[in-house]
Amino acid sequence: MKKISLMGASGSIGTQTLDIIRQHPDEFQLVAFSVGKNIHFARQVINEFHPELVSVLEKSSMEMLKAEFPSISFTYGQLGLTEVAVYNKANILVNAVLGRVGLEPTLQAIEERKTIAIANKETLVTAGHLVMESAKNYGVDLLPVDSEHSAIFQALQGENAKNIDRLILTASGGSFRDYSRADLEAVTVEQALNHPNWSMGAKITIDSATMMNKGLEVIEAHWLFSLPYDKIDCLLHNESIIHSMVEFHDSSVIAQLGTPDMRVPIQYALSYPDRLPLKNKRLDLAKIGQLHFKEMDYDRFRCLALAYQAGKEGGSMPAVLNAANEAAVAAFLEGKISFLKIEELIEQALTRHSCIKAPTLSEIQEVDEETRAYIYSLLSS
Repeated sequence: MKKISLMGASGSIGTQTLDIIRQHPDEFQLVAFSVGKNIHFARQVINEFHPELVSVLEKSSMEMLKAEFPSISFTYGQLGLTEVAVYNKANILVNAVLGRVGLEPTLQAIEERKTIAIANKETLVTAGHLVMESAKNYGVDLLPVDSEHSAIFQALQGENAKNIDRLILTASGGSFRDYSRADLEAVTVEQALNHPNWSMGAKITIDSATMMNKGLEVIEAHWLFSLPYDKIDCLLHNESIIHSMVEFHDSSVIAQLGTPDMRVPIQYALSYPDRLPLKNKRLDLAKIGQLHFKEMDYDRFRCLALAYQAGKEGGSMPAVLNAANEAAVAAFLEGKISFLKIEELIEQALTRHSCIKAPTLSEIQEVDEETRAYIYSLLSS
């Protein structure tokens, strides 16, 4: 039986991970998990799965739960995330938290030789060089949970990396895929959160609408599959049926297809190298009838172009990209800025930053904090 630590249990990926564990109680056991402020949800998970360690955001919440569940160990805050990540009885860490907070716990888990099922884009985006080097040094597998990277990972099983010509990441286009730049001037938060295919958290849904989500995935793919950016392309695909493709130098293309259901890549990461049955909607291509594709417009989707720019420059630039995006998206969700202002703020942050070519963990942390402070200063000016 595989024993699982789950960071970010109450988010979209977290709840679907719990569903996988629920479907396969003979295969998986939840031994530790973290949540933020959703204490009601934490109680539900504790009562159903009976974990041994639970981390919450605040000390007061920890003390409340400790009084209710005296047989369980509790912790809190950033240190609590790390305790969940390295819990000694777990052999798989599912990193499903949002934002840069997942980085340090993941690095600690790698040092403890945990297999990492990674759904937290920011870990690889901000510190891909550190994470991949550490994983190599400790002989740790990083198994992708994002549907796009899982698709590529599955397509590469049994293949030789030297034969890869390019990776093709598909993108739904998000809530505004049929909008012109002019149409985007006055879009609302509610419109942006109305994704046509996927059910995701607010931040990721906005990233999908700006196409920053795809940009972060491009940077992730660079690190996960050790390919230069000129061999990683993006393609608009409305239906989200083909999750991504690999083109080989003999012109063969291998694609992974499936319904838009994140439980599929989550379960594949947990069950790898095996596959398990999954109760979900099956793909019926005859019923779908047609699949649509369109060339990516990098002028229309400016955030994707900025992500390629930051990734190619490397060093600390992706950390700036990520921090600026997180701060700008938060401001949009709070109604402080317009939709198109997100990309403007990100570009301003990238333009002013002097790149550190091989940043240490502490330098990445400093760049992250400095970038957020810069964005906040622009918002208040």
